[in-house]
Amino acid sequence: MIEVKEAYEALIQSGIDMFTGVPDSLLKNICAYITDTAPRHKHIIAANEGNAVGIAAGHYLATAKPALVYMQNSGLGNTVNPLLSLADEKVYSIPMVLMIGWRGEPGVHDEPQHVKQGEVTLSLLDAMQIPYIVLEDVSQIAPQVQLALERKSPTAIVIRKGTFGKYQLQHKMVNDYPLTREEAMKLVVDRLRDTDVIVSTTGKLSRELFEYREARQQGHGHDFLTVGSMGHSSSIALGIALEQPQRRVFCFDGDGAFIMHTGALAIVASMQPSNFYHILFNNGAHESVGGQPTVGFGLRATEIAKASGYRKVLKATTAEEMAAALETLETAAGPVLLELRVGIGSRDDLGRPTTTPIENKEAFMEELRNDKQ
Repeated sequence: MIEVKEAYEALIQSGIDMFTGVPDSLLKNICAYITDTAPRHKHIIAANEGNAVGIAAGHYLATAKPALVYMQNSGLGNTVNPLLSLADEKVYSIPMVLMIGWRGEPGVHDEPQHVKQGEVTLSLLDAMQIPYIVLEDVSQIAPQVQLALERKSPTAIVIRKGTFGKYQLQHKMVNDYPLTREEAMKLVVDRLRDTDVIVSTTGKLSRELFEYREARQQGHGHDFLTVGSMGHSSSIALGIALEQPQRRVFCFDGDGAFIMHTGALAIVASMQPSNFYHILFNNGAHESVGGQPTVGFGLRATEIAKASGYRKVLKATTAEEMAAALETLETAAGPVLLELRVGIGSRDDLGRPTTTPIENKEAFMEELRNDKQ
């Protein structure tokens, strides 16, 4: 096991002093240490992984020094374009070091959305001709940084589960919003009609929705749990809303996912689906992967949605405000964005869905085929 302080110092001593990326549960300890230690202008939690590669490229152009770009392996897809068409040695030849959390590593139990990505992670790096190591010892870090500089192209450090020692984030994101995400979610679900369906985002929100349906013995056919593909729930919901205009479609989104692909709002608005209701649960943090802050509270989400062309935007923080906003949704034509600002935190005993993604998909599609609406 590698202590995060040692890893950070090895990176600094190797010439890396800029850090950017999207937090990952396997990297939460090193990310927490970077957050607490690096100067604010030397650590940027990016909107998405491709955004982080762009920041790293700009940093190199300005300083001739490589940056560290951290991510979960599921984020590799967001980096393929800028890595191959910008940083590659056959284009601009820009060195950087990728630190990649290896979720779904073959032989290591993980959630179903990570299995395929885990199987192909190393093959994908091979296909992109990015030299990599699987980190076992801190002494491996400096040679990998040096290799990036010598090749003038990206290299990668792959991180297995349990590689880093524990470290608790000292400068935790806090807010004083009175309701938890789970409490706010229940208020919304309690107001839904029998024919309404939900597309819920990656992370704890989907887990909380699943458990609430279990507690109410309602089944799960009305909910599509987007356990992977972070940032794409609103696009999935749009595809459904356009084909089932007689049914209200709710997108339960999180601030990290919302920020990741904000351009989707303009696409939703361009289609003007009157049955589309976008509920943003904003707690200002990447809570599912260690509580790293997002720019969620600095982002004027309702103003962005309004400028994109949403018909109506609403914001609420208390139970009373949420009840009033949900009452407005009863007669408001979509697309609508309702931003619910909520506290950080979840139950210690929060479980995970007990159905498989395939079972969830089939139950959801069966509901969409139902003619009762």
